Amino acid sequence: MPSRSRLLTAAVGLLASLLVSVVAYVYLDTLLVFLLLPFVPFLFRGGDDGDEPPVRSCPECGYRTRAIDHEYCPRDGTRLE
Repeated sequence: MPSRSRLLTAAVGLLASLLVSVVAYVYLDTLLVFLLLPFVPFLFRGGDDGDEPPVRSCPECGYRTRAIDHEYCPRDGTRLE
């Protein structure tokens, strides 16, 4: 069950999104804004710089990590792939 702070954050984000949508609709005076606004997050996402190490996982239990110092699964000792 989500905590109250997460629920409050989601509610505030939803209200802010609706407010931005209404303001954009009034300012631009077209309903096309509702078709374009869902794509705005793609404009602001960061590019993949390759700074993060690849995810390695355990074939036995599914343990996953990006830590470069982990060679073996801490649960069953299997070598990570």
